[in-house]
Amino acid sequence: MAQKKKEQATVLWQQEIAPGIYDCRIKTSLAQDAAPGQFVALYPRDKSTLLPRPISICEVNKEEGSLRLVYRVAGKGTGEFSVYREGDEIAVLGVLGNGFPLDKAKEGQTAFLMGGGIGVPPILELARQLNCEKKIIVGYRDENCFLQSDFEKNGQVYIATEDGSVGTRGNVMDAIRENGLKADVIYACGPMPMLRAIKQYALEEDIPAYISLEERMACGVGACLGCVCRTKDVDAHSHVNNARICTDGPVFEAREVEI
Repeated sequence: MAQKKKEQATVLWQQEIAPGIYDCRIKTSLAQDAAPGQFVALYPRDKSTLLPRPISICEVNKEEGSLRLVYRVAGKGTGEFSVYREGDEIAVLGVLGNGFPLDKAKEGQTAFLMGGGIGVPPILELARQLNCEKKIIVGYRDENCFLQSDFEKNGQVYIATEDGSVGTRGNVMDAIRENGLKADVIYACGPMPMLRAIKQYALEEDIPAYISLEERMACGVGACLGCVCRTKDVDAHSHVNNARICTDGPVFEAREVEI
């Protein structure tokens, strides 16, 4: 894994693509080492916010040397980021975490790429890089299906919305059942209830599932033990059945973690 570093990145462009959802591309050398499922930590200029904000990587452009970050405004820090415009600079630490294992989906196999809510963006770069049949199953609250056109360029897309305005009424598991979908491997990112349902489905169907856990983070580099999850095996760092989501994850094989 490449060594983590902190540097000043430059905003290339930014726009709001759904209510409270922002699409931002930054120029940074970190793009050279970034992989699907990893994240970066952005530092607000307002020092009263103290901690960096972890943002998942949506898309990597190594030729341009840029990262695409799609995030939801959730508080003071991300609120500050949302007003940045072309040419603004931002301190960024990365590349952080362990991403999705691309080698688990073989050519000729079918993979489910599942995202829910703000867990949708990390699935895009995965869809761009996997070399297999891809069934992209994404869940939204309503008709604001951000990144839909990007996904349609990289696989067969199935949408679930809570209000039934687009696609299947319900969640991503409802979309699987309604469309009679089957897969050899699962990749997923989203809220914990969704991941629990996916883990249960994967166990029932005996399918390997690689899930990216969402968790509040403080340091982002494994020092504070503020973002741990229960695991099947003992962690060599803490000597208990815990893993640090920021460094051991955020992606885990579903059987390895208790969620």
